[in-house]
Amino acid sequence: MVPVTDPSSFASLAKCTTRHLNLTLHVDFERRAIKGIVALTVEVLEDKCSSLTLDTKDLQINQVKANGQQLKFALGAKHSFNGTPLEISLPFDLSRGQHVIVEVTYETSPRASALQWLTPAQTAGKKHPYLFSQCQATHCRSMIPCQDTPSVKHTYYAQVSVPKELVALMSAVGDGQEPDPQDSKRTIYRFRQAVPIPSYLVAVVVGALDSREIGPRSRVWSEKELVEQAAYEFAKTEDMLKIAEDLVGPYVWEQYDIVVLPPSFPYGGMENPCLTYATPTLLCLICAVCCPLQVIAHEIAHSWTGNLVTTKSWEHFWLNEGHTVYLERMIAKSLENEQYRQFKAIGGWKELQEAVKLFGERNPLTNLVPSLKEVDTDAAFSFVPYEKGFALLYHLEELVGGSDVFMKFIRYYIQRYAYASVNTDEWKNCLFTYFRDKGDVLKKVDWDGWMNTPGMPPVPFLPSQAKEEDLASFSEADLKPLSSTQLTEFLTLLLLKDPLPLTHVKRMQEVYNLNSIKNCEIRFRYSEMPDVWLRLCVRARWEEAVPLAFKMATEQGRLKYTRPLFRELHEFEKYRQEAVDTYLQHRAAMHPVTAALVGRDLKVEQPHK
Repeated sequence: MVPVTDPSSFASLAKCTTRHLNLTLHVDFERRAIKGIVALTVEVLEDKCSSLTLDTKDLQINQVKANGQQLKFALGAKHSFNGTPLEISLPFDLSRGQHVIVEVTYETSPRASALQWLTPAQTAGKKHPYLFSQCQATHCRSMIPCQDTPSVKHTYYAQVSVPKELVALMSAVGDGQEPDPQDSKRTIYRFRQAVPIPSYLVAVVVGALDSREIGPRSRVWSEKELVEQAAYEFAKTEDMLKIAEDLVGPYVWEQYDIVVLPPSFPYGGMENPCLTYATPTLLCLICAVCCPLQVIAHEIAHSWTGNLVTTKSWEHFWLNEGHTVYLERMIAKSLENEQYRQFKAIGGWKELQEAVKLFGERNPLTNLVPSLKEVDTDAAFSFVPYEKGFALLYHLEELVGGSDVFMKFIRYYIQRYAYASVNTDEWKNCLFTYFRDKGDVLKKVDWDGWMNTPGMPPVPFLPSQAKEEDLASFSEADLKPLSSTQLTEFLTLLLLKDPLPLTHVKRMQEVYNLNSIKNCEIRFRYSEMPDVWLRLCVRARWEEAVPLAFKMATEQGRLKYTRPLFRELHEFEKYRQEAVDTYLQHRAAMHPVTAALVGRDLKVEQPHK
């Protein structure tokens, strides 16, 4: 099958598809570059195929071979954010079904958008450098010349040479290690990924890493300074894996490890197969601004929805995230109860409202299926595919007879499209096929309103057990029994309204003593709340809270917190220039995606690349 058109990829309409990658990577910290050789096993999809197009971005291409023969190649015109197509002339016309191995020797740039190189001073141990990749959505092309579209899925094998005092990890199962025969000061780590994955799930981490076993198929990795705390926080990983398997079928990836990255990692987690990335903000020793179980449940769910069944293009991203949020909340229901699932859904609805407000209710990027032609996927990123997608699935759940009935469809959908990539039309056909006896009900759904109309969904989310008025009144006596989720949702409700008067915010501080969140024990109890509270304070123009907001915006790099805090500080006119100056001071230490998006919010011109 020819891949669907993917506006983010030059390679999406190729006449051939990658089936396997064989990677040889040499990590050079001094030059902040990876020297690589990638051998792509390519299957021809159409007769008379004489060329191969790969996606690249800021790569130096040294040579291209096939069957030991040097091939002609050329780099096309550079696109502002999609990079540069690599056009390779094959030695002869190939027929449908034939395979060819194309070997590309290349080197990454120090400014590769997929890679963040950290100095020893930016790590917990302060002794060794650190490297991690983040390829979602379209950044793998800056690390490997490839068909960088989720419509193409392939297995991979890799050998990674790193300084011998460091450890390498990848989104794959470890396959041993040995001294580098070319350099006695280096070690080669080997990895195999036998399940086909899209390019955005290729991941590499190199650092002074230690690990602890947390289950029969799981280890947690981090710098040694955090490894014990990480093992404690993620001790229920195996419980959640078993719950997910009961819901949607066997876990096919063999290993489920977690690596806690440095604070500059821009997301809460990343679902790289066999190696989930986690922000250190999940650990109360760092700053505990998120619930560890919620994030890990989400990334575990991605093992089925996103990794096993994958969106065909980023325009259908909701298929990954909407289903994952739905499954994440079903895992939460099993761990807690239905009321907890409903409560989390209320918070998601509020996040969707805020995302729509930020983009503008008529902005087409708030469509569930937006057009991304000439749109940077990073700029389009928001909670819309997560929470609008969940809201649609929840609406369908109510129409067909409840969560038990709908979960059977989710399981069927995963089994039907396992190892493949799908688009929304294919998903919808699957839905109507499974619920053929409920076709009349499904035909009444406002599909165009859900998929192709900007703004909030055509049907509001109305939880069956938890009511918003439950969140509206709190007293000092109520505070101790409140969970972090309850307190966070209460504060999030206030964010959606006009700014509170300064007197009200100060009174809240008197009653609730929320600034004491700097105490680790209290942070552990109210782990999701600090950034929401600080945004309320800055919005109310409480100057005493401004230093705390700047501190939180810069001591960790998670986009969910850093970006809104910088926006609020920039809106405070008195501190607008300080917000810009602080951003410029910390930009070099930020992940490239974080730096670009915060800079865009603050209207700061980015360095020329």
